[in-house]
Amino acid sequence: MADGLITVPSQFAFKDTSDRLDAEIKARGMTLFSRIDHSGGAAQVGMPLRPTELFIFGNARGGTPLMLTSQAVGIDLPLKALVWEDDKGKTWVSYNQPTWITVRHGLDTTAAGIAAGLDAAIAAVVGKATGQQA
Repeated sequence: MADGLITVPSQFAFKDTSDRLDAEIKARGMTLFSRIDHSGGAAQVGMPLRPTELFIFGNARGGTPLMLTSQAVGIDLPLKALVWEDDKGKTWVSYNQPTWITVRHGLDTTAAGIAAGLDAAIAAVVGKATGQQA
């Protein structure tokens, strides 16, 4: 884990993984704020980029308590997950571990406890999207 970055292999192709992530975010009652197609943006300027899509999502009940400990945490929220395809055609999902965010901001154990709940939530969403958990 490099600086709180978690990367999970997917059992599914890129589009299937992206669509499963989208569906799982919504199924858990979270808001999907944006779905950014980085590879589409690259294509618009004539640059090649393997399939890469960023999801920005969350729930105010989950993130606000962390921001109440330090508003600067808002730079790292809402949660983000990146679905990407490597040069061998394998799909992966990467995200920042919320407990790492508390370390980054030097927050106390109360904030770490709040972030642990967010850790479990994003791990469950990504696990379901990638087929790594039932």
